[in-house]
Order: sequence, then structure tokens, then C-alpha cells
Amino acid sequence: MKFKYLLVSLFLVIGTLSASAQEKKNLELEDLYMSAALYPKSVRGMNSMKDGKTYASFERGELNIYNYKTGKLEKTLFGISDLVVEGEDLPIGLQNWELSQNEDKMLCATDIENIYRHSFHATYYVYDFKTKTLQPLSDNGKQRLATFSPDATKVAFMRDNNLFIKDLKTGEEKQFTTDGLYNHIINGAPDWVYEEEFSFSQGFYWSPDSKKIAFMKFDESNVREFQMEEFEGLYPEWYSFKYPKAGEDNSIVEIYVYDLENGKTVKMDTGKETDIYLPRIAWTKDANVLAIQRLNRHQNHLEILAADATTGKSRVFYDETNDYYIDITDDWHFLEDGKTFLMTSERSGYNHIYLCTLDGKQAKQLTDGPWDVTSVYGFDGKEVYFQAAKNTPTDRQIYAVNLKGKMREVIGREGTNNATFSNDFSYLINVNSSISQPRQYELYTNKGKLVRVLEDNHEFAEKIKDYNLGEKKLMKISDPAFVLPDGTQVDVDAWQILPPDFDPAKKYPVLIYVYGGPGHQTVNNAWGDSDFWWLQMLAQHGIISVSINNRGSGAQGEVFKKMTYLQLGKYETEDMITLAKYMAKQPYVDGSRIGIYGWSYGGFMAANGITKGADVISTAVSVAPVTNWRYYDNVYTERFMRTPQENPDGYDLNSPVHNTELIKGNYLLCHGSGDDNVHYQNAMELIKAMISNGKQFDLMIYPNKNHGIYGGYEYGAGECRMHLFNKINSFLFEHLLGE
Repeated sequence: MKFKYLLVSLFLVIGTLSASAQEKKNLELEDLYMSAALYPKSVRGMNSMKDGKTYASFERGELNIYNYKTGKLEKTLFGISDLVVEGEDLPIGLQNWELSQNEDKMLCATDIENIYRHSFHATYYVYDFKTKTLQPLSDNGKQRLATFSPDATKVAFMRDNNLFIKDLKTGEEKQFTTDGLYNHIINGAPDWVYEEEFSFSQGFYWSPDSKKIAFMKFDESNVREFQMEEFEGLYPEWYSFKYPKAGEDNSIVEIYVYDLENGKTVKMDTGKETDIYLPRIAWTKDANVLAIQRLNRHQNHLEILAADATTGKSRVFYDETNDYYIDITDDWHFLEDGKTFLMTSERSGYNHIYLCTLDGKQAKQLTDGPWDVTSVYGFDGKEVYFQAAKNTPTDRQIYAVNLKGKMREVIGREGTNNATFSNDFSYLINVNSSISQPRQYELYTNKGKLVRVLEDNHEFAEKIKDYNLGEKKLMKISDPAFVLPDGTQVDVDAWQILPPDFDPAKKYPVLIYVYGGPGHQTVNNAWGDSDFWWLQMLAQHGIISVSINNRGSGAQGEVFKKMTYLQLGKYETEDMITLAKYMAKQPYVDGSRIGIYGWSYGGFMAANGITKGADVISTAVSVAPVTNWRYYDNVYTERFMRTPQENPDGYDLNSPVHNTELIKGNYLLCHGSGDDNVHYQNAMELIKAMISNGKQFDLMIYPNKNHGIYGGYEYGAGECRMHLFNKINSFLFEHLLGE
């Protein structure tokens, strides 16, 4: 088999790799996890004001208003010393804030307690800029999701799975749902699986005229509970929450509208079928019309309903089917004309922007070509602003397109560009980086004219030259094994980090860095942070690291991304094996010392690497891995696999749990016992299978730690990460370096 190594572009060596390298600093784990020294400066807190020409920034205890164009201070809205409740001596501990639409009031959040990935409880206060007074939102317990009405006269919030309204003029607190009950009924917020897989935490929304509230009701009574033991105290306690695994029952979701004027609550008609998803709701420009997305259980048929908020009657005005699945995003925007909206779709084979009408007529495609739109920022009345992987799958640039389909480039800088626009889209803050250049923050007009540099991280770029770092380069790898369903051979994007003292005459071990999940990319022309530095540490010890955008990854069209459908792990694992074989053929690689490392989906891939790829991969590290998709949640898993009842072979043939007899090499399994996402059960089932097949392995469990192995116990995140990577490093050094 002939391999062809195609170098796309070489990127600078960070620091001069010469005899002076001996004088440079080597990395220590403390540098990565106990210090901010290896992180570039960022620009945060530039929150656009309503006029789009100024922004608010909380700094040094003051909320200041600056001019976008000049950067000059225009006024100070308040100081932290103003945030004192009547009768108290000290200001509240402000952790988060949000202005009302008319910008005369502010919600202040304190005492935040995280629930899951996005959700939290907090104590909220309302600060009035006119009267300069601070009042608690409620005296009846912590709140969730406090939100101003558009006219800023009221605040809606959630507590104990019910919804409330606080009238800021009268001080009256009114509860308008009463059936909320933990692990049964949730009013106004999603259940666990919706929050995790549809990526939102708020399930209620004010109408544009402040007269109604649309809310989601989740009945999770029939969803089975998952229990996690919390190892604290003499007798550990159990935490139970509803978690629907693949093939199991979901919450029944209903949509209601509460009318503040007449006190009535009306149910919206979403159809007779309840085994569906309602992943998004939004008010149209008409304060009496609510848009509801309806997705079937297989997630390959999306409809959008227009529901009359007063009667609940609905009609379908958007209908899309897909041979595989449809991704739910926030890239839908209703335009001011009240007749049209923007929607992204992969119906052409690539993700593009469409102009659609609320009367359900044929959509007009605004962008076109063999490339993917990766994010839509919004519409300024003339043009739609968006990010796309137009030039290469590893780069991102910023563009605009008008409603006739005429497109222009706004920011074309090489590498990855991420934009944050002002409210009227006249300005944007662009964050640009590349694989060799730390993030740079710049302010532009919407025509792409540079206004000023906010942070270029020049000092950081100079500082890291003091470290003994290896070369990281982008490349493409071509092999007959990388083929699409129609037989087309493709080249895959990759990067490689070589040791700083690399000698082509020597033989080095290799570590494959993998995630591998649908639509994800580990190879981007963008600056990395902690993982980049950790891999550089391995390079200093003589370990080459490499990663690829395997088949199934994103920004290369629908066929490339969705070819893993119904067979998660099959093609991705084949690609890791192909990569291992490719690296083994390189003259500077010791083919007997090839390892693989991954976290979450990457942990699943690493486990597949040491089982199905055991002939070429000798060492593997899995952190928080899925070990059988039957154990994971149904929204994510069924999107790509359908149910276990429909597709048993797809679940089992590529499951590490069913392939442990293939293990030959060295395997380290790490997991947090408090992981609410990829449950500790995954590790336990894999351990049982390895024991039954007589396979030895290394194990590290972190009591009460969550999926990120950083929260939920008395020791801090930094100490925990230090411990984890000390363990991983020792394991890799032993088995890849013989130390």
C-alpha cells in the first residue's frame, strides 16, 4: 500500500530550535494547570448597547460605557459600591448582570450554584439606574432564569420547577404554574437531555409586547431515573435525576402561552404524536404568533409550526426531511417584515443559508458552493452576516450576503475568525488566530475596515519563545483507506507536533490525539490552549503527537460528516488505524510504540484503538469514555444510530465492551464517579468485560467529579487536573518511552 504525504503549509517554530534550545524552559504540569502564564490575554465584557455604537464593560468595580469607534469612556452607569441593599452595609457579590432592553434597569445575579452544563440557581437583585436603588427579586428562595419583560416593567423567573412574575412597579410576585415537581414536571426549563443535547437552559420567552409568556412544560414522570452515589460523609448519599438512555422513554413536552392580562394559559397544538422533540420555540415579529420547531424521534424530519397564541391553533410553514439527521441550531432569524425568516439547511449537501417565508412557499438559497456555513450572526436589514469554512475546512472567515444572494468577504484573515457584532451590526469584534499565532482581538466596521487593535498578544507571543517547544504543522494525509461512500478517495487534514530537538535519524514514539465525534474537528487552523501545551510537554520528552479530521468530522459537507450514520465508531476507528499504520511507515517513527489518547467520544475512540486497533496501537488512555452507546442518552445517540431495538449491530459491533478480548497492549481508564453525562457505569461495564477476558489494565477514578473532572468535590480543579495528567504522563512515559 502506497502512502503519500502532502504538506499543505508549514507554520513557524515557536522559538528558535538551535543550540540555544538547551537554555529554554521546559514545561511543567504546574505551568499548565496551576498558572495562567501559558494563556494569552483575552478581551471580554464588551457588551453592545442598544444603539450599536457603544458598549458596556464591567471593570474595576464599575460598569462603564465606551464608544466603539474611539474607545473613549462616555459614562459610568454604576459602581460596585452602589449595589447595597437597604439596611445592609456591604455591596452584594455581583457574579453576573444583564440590562433591560430600555437599559434603565439591571438584573444582578449572586450566590450562583451550578446545576448541569448550562443551568444554575442564583439570588437575583434588580438595580434601577434612575432611582439608584437595589431590590431583591424575591424573598422566597433562590431563582432561575430571571428575565426582564421587553418593557422592563416585570421580571419572569423559575423556582421549584414553577414560573413566577415579579411586577417591578407594585412589588407583587405572582406564580402562574403550580404543578412543578422535581423529577416529574418542569415548567420553563428543559430536562437534562434537552439541556445537554439541544444546548439551551431557558424554556420560557416573553412576547414582544410584554403581554404574554410562552413556556415549555416537561413531563418526565415516565423517564427512568439514574442514580449517582455521592461519596461524602459517613453514609454516602444518592443523587437521582431523569436520564433517558438510548431506546428509552423521553419527557412529554408541551408548549403553553400565559396571558398576563386575562390570566389564562392556552396550550399550543403540536400534534397528537408525543414521542417527538420540540427543540426550539421563538416569537415571530407578530406578538400573537409563536414559532415551534417539531422534530421526529429519528431527528430526520423537521417542521416549524406557527401557533396562534390566543387559540393554540397551529399550521406548518416549514418542512424538511433528510436521509440521515437534521442538526438543530440557533441559526434561524425572523426578519422585521414579519413575512420572512432565515434558516440554515444541508439540503444541498452543504450547510447553507435560505430565505424562507412564513406562508410556506419555496425557500430561496442565499449561499451556495462546496463549503459549509458554520454560524449565522444575524441580519442588519440589508445583509446576513455569517461565518464559513469557505477556503479550507480548517479555516473560518466572516462574510455577508444580501437577500439577492450577492456575497462579500468581511474578514478574510488566514486562520480562524470569530465575530461578535454590535446590536446594529455596524461594528464587530473579531478574534483571529492560527495554529502558530495566539488570539488577536480587533475591532472592525461591518465593511471589514480595521478600526483599532484591542489586544494583539504580542507580549505573550514573545514570552513563549522562552519555552523549549516543538514544531506544530498542518498537513494532509492521503491513503486509499480514506474513501467516501461513492468510492471517492479523500485527503484528511492533520497536524503533527515534533520534539523540539527532533532528529530525523532517530525513532520516536507517537501519540494519536483523538475526539472523532460527528461534526467535530480536532484539526483547525486556530490557537490551542491546555491540550496544546500538554502535547508540547510530551514532545519535550520525545513523544510525537498527531491528529486528523477523520471521516465523520465537520465543515466538509454532509456526505463526509454523515457517513458514520448508524455505525458510530466504525469508520472513525478505521481512520485511527490507518493513521497509526501511516505513522509507523515514517522513517523517524518506532512503529511498535504508537499510543492513542481521548476524552469522552475520544475516550470511546481510544478504547476502540486498543481493541480493534491492537495490532498497531500498543497503548491507550481513555478519559470519561462512552463504552457502549446503549448507556448514553437517547437524543444524541439516536440522532446518529437510531434506537438499539432498530439497530442492534450498529450499537454492539463497534462497542469496546464487546471487543475487550482483542486487547493486547497497555490501557489506562480514567473516570469521574459523579459524571452526570457519560456515566461511571460506562467504566464499570468495560471493567467487567476486561476482567472476564483476563485483560490487565490501569484505572483511576475521581470521586464525585463530573464529566470534565473538575467539579463536585472538596479538592480544586487545578489539583485534580494535576493529579490526572501526572497519572497519564507516568503511564505514557512508561509504555511509550520505557521510563
